[in-house]
Amino acid sequence: MEYRNLGSSDIKVSSICLGTMTWGQQNSEDEGHEQMDYAVAEGINFFDTAEMYAIPPRAETQGRTEEIIGTWFQKTGKRKDIILATKVAGPGMPWIRGDNMKLDRKNILAAVEGSLKRLQTDYIDLYQLHWPNRTNIHFGRHWPEMVNFHEEDTKKEVENFIEVLETLDECIKAGKIREVGLSDESAWGTMKYLALSEQRGLPRMVTLQNEYNLLHRKDEPFLSEICVRENVGYLPWSPLACGRTSGKYLGGAIPAGSRKELTGESHRDTPHTDNAIRAYIQVAKEFDLDVNAMAIAYIKSLQFVTSTIIGATSMEQLKTNISAKDIVIAPALKDAIENTYKNHPSPF
Repeated sequence: MEYRNLGSSDIKVSSICLGTMTWGQQNSEDEGHEQMDYAVAEGINFFDTAEMYAIPPRAETQGRTEEIIGTWFQKTGKRKDIILATKVAGPGMPWIRGDNMKLDRKNILAAVEGSLKRLQTDYIDLYQLHWPNRTNIHFGRHWPEMVNFHEEDTKKEVENFIEVLETLDECIKAGKIREVGLSDESAWGTMKYLALSEQRGLPRMVTLQNEYNLLHRKDEPFLSEICVRENVGYLPWSPLACGRTSGKYLGGAIPAGSRKELTGESHRDTPHTDNAIRAYIQVAKEFDLDVNAMAIAYIKSLQFVTSTIIGATSMEQLKTNISAKDIVIAPALKDAIENTYKNHPSPF
């Protein structure tokens, strides 16, 4: 396993990160523990979770994933061996902290305490803002004119950024979190946070966690350049496009127990998506590779990527995904993947 610095921090993380969002919904506590045992044995030292998990989000399972990680820490005594990342939820889920839930001092302080309790730890290595208060451009809202940036007051947004950074500074000084990061954020939001941190001597965002996969590469080249030049660790989530890269959803198929069956999410499903997936599957066959392992190996080889967040509902899937650590992206394979993207750009 390769280990890399987490952005501008001195924390070293494995180039593959274990995502956890299925635990407590699609996976039991025992299955979550089994996944963590296997991942650690394979050299993974980086876990990513969130206060809103399990997925799909609902009141009945909110916080359950963190609880499963907490019982694993208690059982194994391996807390100090793990770089632990979690996230505070933004607006939109009133069952977590009521209708006034947003990123502000009151909600962040309450969220940190809740996560620490569920995780059975007294510190969090990387604390991330799961999504902004303002309307964000993720989850299918990245197409032209889908977001009206004039609808929100930029001055108020910046004032909120300062409040957020000051609150995170409190938590760092109290020893409750070590580093801070962003998730589902834009180029403007990332640069504004970095500028405010420098101007005011407040904590610096060391990471950015956005959706990135072979089918969805909207963060190149603009956000990728920011990450390299500003030394922000890029953490791609959903490197398999929520399982679509495997081909299991081709032709409208919805396997029993799959995430798509549970969520009904469909913005990633287009005829162009199916065509692109078939093309990537063909590339994998030509190079005698599993398409999922190939996709993860390619993504973690990119110059701006720090650690690629994987997830699985079965041990077979997990083993395949982690096997990507041993795949070398040779020039011919790199060219084949990138030519496929040029022929099938941004299918969703």
